[in-house]
Formats: sequence, structure tokens, C-alpha cells
Amino acid sequence: MSKAYIAGSGIITATGNNLQENLDAFPAGKDGISQPEILQTNHNLPVGEIKMTNEMLAQYAVGHFSHAASPHLLEQLSTWPRTALLSLIAVQEAWVPLAAKTTGLRIAFISANTVGGMDLTEHFYAGYKADADSADLEAVRHHECGAITELVADALGLHCWSTTISTACSSSANSIMMGAKLIDQDRYDLVIAGGADSLSKFTLNGFNSLMILDKEPCRPFDEHRRGLNLGEGAAYLVLASDKAMAQLEQKPGVVVSGYANANDAHHQTASSPEGKGNRLAMSEAIRVAGLQPADISYINLHGTGTDNNDASEGAAITALFGDNPPPASSTKAFTGHTLGAAGAVEAVYAQLCIEGQFVLPHLRLQTPMSSLPWQPVVKMATQAVNHVLSNSFGFGGNCSALVLSKA
Repeated sequence: MSKAYIAGSGIITATGNNLQENLDAFPAGKDGISQPEILQTNHNLPVGEIKMTNEMLAQYAVGHFSHAASPHLLEQLSTWPRTALLSLIAVQEAWVPLAAKTTGLRIAFISANTVGGMDLTEHFYAGYKADADSADLEAVRHHECGAITELVADALGLHCWSTTISTACSSSANSIMMGAKLIDQDRYDLVIAGGADSLSKFTLNGFNSLMILDKEPCRPFDEHRRGLNLGEGAAYLVLASDKAMAQLEQKPGVVVSGYANANDAHHQTASSPEGKGNRLAMSEAIRVAGLQPADISYINLHGTGTDNNDASEGAAITALFGDNPPPASSTKAFTGHTLGAAGAVEAVYAQLCIEGQFVLPHLRLQTPMSSLPWQPVVKMATQAVNHVLSNSFGFGGNCSALVLSKA
């Protein structure tokens, strides 16, 4: 049995292209919510968009690729879906500094996404409608979610066991949970776990049809919230056993100490009003970590900004922690809701909180929810942070929670 220590991490979101840029955005109150420029859409809806075209992302990836890469890498990346490009950038930051010291270790790669190669498929479909005979089927070659994982693994020379998880907005939290379990069960020494998702017309149109997108920058946990802002990004953790940490010559800093997945089986796209699945996931993750609710220092809320999500999550937190829960905030007002990447993005933020001993601010809260006896913290504050609870709740009631702890 071994703990799953965090040996490396990487991230790209609308607020920054790496760990440092994401961290710097919080004290500056800099969010990444704006009108779309890369995504071509008829909807006037703000999103958390990374302001680089696919070509620019490919060039950025090659420019920061310190691994022994193929001389034809840029040419290869020119045919990649956007989700794969985002995934590669974040995995590079997490993995490349460690790769040279991993000889002989058992390695696995678990990547999550929900969009797959949808952006290229949309371009293909437009051409197909105009002229079916001239449409290039190569554009849909990487449509399905598993193709994203395979592309990134091949580019990094990760000739190891890999798998793809797609459980809506809890996808990458579940990949981290699976990675931690594989470390705990001594199946692998190192597991690269996380996820990525890009914006697409299909996703934007789908969420808009549910009438849960805010036409302004979102206001999670506000009495007058009107919905979420979609976002895009990627984040990964390199989880390491005791043996791997010794070989990497790293001292333990942060560990994934608890995790759980539950399902309230209430509705296809909504949580139960009382947040049964939410509460079960949180309580079980805390139990697995060997903690009590009172031990949690900070909660990174799922906090999408929809009426249903915030009410059910808030009710579940009150039921589990009482009227005075630990400091809590949602970071989706900074990044937008990055869907399959959200759990990993927020796990990286939890890691940063423990390493820096601070809690993150909650943006744009004007009127606290009248149904809750507590409200999110609105300022970035220095405090003792030993255990962070990070929530990720997906469609179909797929609810996951992670606990990250100071090692």
C-alpha cells in the first residue's frame, strides 16, 4: 500500500498557459471570461477561451517541448484536435521535468475528456454539407474521446498502459481517483492523471438548449445567478508512490488522500434538490482520507452558477458541515466550466492552496444565497491549509470528490 503523492503538475486555462500564470491570476482578480474569438458561433455568450488558434497551440507545444521530440512534430500536431493540443501542453509541464528519472518505474496514463475531436468534426461537417465528394474524412479520424489519449501518449513516448474516462464534468476527478487507487494497490509507481476539453459549437449549443448559460460573466452561489460560462483547458497530476518519490529524489509535499464517486440517480442533467449524491461523495472522500469534516481547511466548490447546482451543492455542504463550513469558493468564475477538465484543473488549484497556504477568492458575489447560512470567501486569504476538498459533479448524477492533503 502506498500513498499517491503529487510529483508534478501542469495546467492551461483561459487565465494562463501554465502553473505560474494560473496562480498569478488569483491575487490579481484576473478572470479569463470574454466573448469567443477562436470559436466561431452565432451566440453572444461569454466563455473561458484560450486565445490561441490550433496552429498557435501547436507552435506553443513544440516551443516548450524539452522532451526528445520527432522532427516532424509540428507537422503532426497540425492535424490534431484542439482538445489533444491542450492535453499535450498540460501533460508536458507535468511530465517532461520528471521523465529522465523514471527508468524502470511502472507508469500509467489516465486521461479524461468529453469533447474528443469535435472541433475538427464540425469543420468537416460544414465542408461535407457543401460538397460531400470533396470532404476529407481524415478530419474525423480523431473524433472519439479515446483518440485524444492515444495521440498524447504517442507524442510523449508513453508506451505504457493508458485509458480514457468520460463521465461528464466529473471525468478528470475520476481519472485522478483511479490513478490514486492504482498507486495505493501497488499496480503502478507513477500515474499521469487528469483531463482536457476544448470549446465546440456542439457543446455550446447543447448547454444553451438547456437554458443554463449566463449571458454575462457567471456569478456562482449568488442569489441572482443565471447560469454558467463554458470554458476550455487541461490539467494533469503526476501521482507517485513512495518508491517513485525516492527515485525522483523528491520530498513529499501534497498527497491525494481521499476520493469517492457517487450517483444520486435523480435526473439526467440535474442534481437532487438536497444534493444526496453530492453529500455522499464528499463524506466518503473525507472518510477514505481518514478525516472528519472538521479537518477540512478549504472547499473548492463545483460551483457552476446554475440555479440547481449551487442550491444542491450548498444544501449538501450545510448538511455535512453544519452552518459554519470551512472557507469555500468556486474558481469557475475565473476559468469558465471546463467540463471534462474541471476536476483536474481544480485539483491543481487545491495543490497550489496547500503549497502556498492560502484559500482562493470567489468572484462576482453580490447577493449571497438566502437559502444558505454561509457564503463563499471573496478574498484570497493566507491561512493554514492542511486538507482541501475539491468537488466535481457531472450530468447523470455522477458526483465525485477528492481530498488533497499536506503530506
